[in-house]
Amino acid sequence: MSTIAEIKTTMEGKMDQSIAAFKNNLTKIRTGRANPALLDTVQVDYYGTMTPLSQVANVALIDARTISVQPWEKGMGAKIEKAIRESDLGLNPASMGDLIRVPMPAMSEERRKEMTKLVRNEGESAKIAVRNLRRDANDAVKKVVKDKLASEDDQKRSEAEIQKLTDRHIASIDSLVAGKEQEIMAV
Repeated sequence: MSTIAEIKTTMEGKMDQSIAAFKNNLTKIRTGRANPALLDTVQVDYYGTMTPLSQVANVALIDARTISVQPWEKGMGAKIEKAIRESDLGLNPASMGDLIRVPMPAMSEERRKEMTKLVRNEGESAKIAVRNLRRDANDAVKKVVKDKLASEDDQKRSEAEIQKLTDRHIASIDSLVAGKEQEIMAV
């Protein structure tokens, strides 16, 4: 049987994981700027095994609108270029000897608005995850009280603390969403 303190600790850890997952999802959403993390999802055929791009090449920024990909082995350039072109990121890489340049196309106003909607949806999903964790924690506390292992005063106190944790995590999600929207809308 877990205590109220353990329930809260577990819930907070899971909420932190939800926010970390949300931040990870945000890095994959394209802004007008180039970001090496954008290519994290690209898989390259490396001797018959699909391998993440970051494990077969050095991915870096040349400038605000261009990512450079430097293959670690000769002969991988064409495969990497093909993998980037076939990814659903809408990028058009150009090779210059061993170096592959990936210019970021400018985003139209309409595309920017679509991206902000996507960010808001991701944010809403993260909030739902946090709220579900709050509900689970409150249910667990109620069970502890029902089993007479804690008083109703403990329950009221812990529900207030759980709500504060939830509010703090939701505020964090809101600020991440606002920051990403600003980044997308900045021309």
